Amino acid sequence: MKYSPGSEKSPLPFSPFKSCTVPRPIGWLSTVNEAGVPNLAPYSQWQNLTFDPPMVMFSANQYPDGRKKDTVINAERTGWFVWNMATYDLREAVNYSAMALPPGENEFEHAGVTEQPADLAPGPMVAESPVHFECRYLTTHHLPGASNMGTVDVVYGQVERIHIKDEVITPEGRLDIPRIQPIARLGYYDYTVVRETFEMRVPGADDDARAGLEGRA
Repeated sequence: MKYSPGSEKSPLPFSPFKSCTVPRPIGWLSTVNEAGVPNLAPYSQWQNLTFDPPMVMFSANQYPDGRKKDTVINAERTGWFVWNMATYDLREAVNYSAMALPPGENEFEHAGVTEQPADLAPGPMVAESPVHFECRYLTTHHLPGASNMGTVDVVYGQVERIHIKDEVITPEGRLDIPRIQPIARLGYYDYTVVRETFEMRVPGADDDARAGLEGRA
């Protein structure tokens, strides 16, 4: 099977594109609007970009009527957004926070999670989440699609503060990923969870390369 998505309809009953680029980490992002109302929403196009300094990005598809998502608007207007690690224990809260609520409604309350004040960002963090990035907004790159829903706002931020709960750090100083059980997005209605990890080392890597891979750089 093959097809050209720009000019041909998918020969499958469900488009395979989102199910090929998997698994994708979830950008569970909290912001606050100019009136002080918190917002919380998951985004499946989220990724780190570099580490010196640490930078991240997320992309948000526009609404069918062409409006930007609240997370994008809040980040642009306040200059901040917070990433909260989505875990298996928090999966229902993540799902509830994806619902489209009327303006002015607090997704923290709707999802049943606790607001925790951030150190730098004006909006709250999810207290139950084990890891948080406080991200200073940098810029938005607008990519027009074939429709409003295909149009995305790609938002870039710089991580200014990292919060990690002590109980998820191993004695060796690493994150205990099997204990945290982060969830990730697949296609369709499907998700996955990290419960098992394995190690691979690049043969012949010099010390500089190893330092980067191990997080010592």
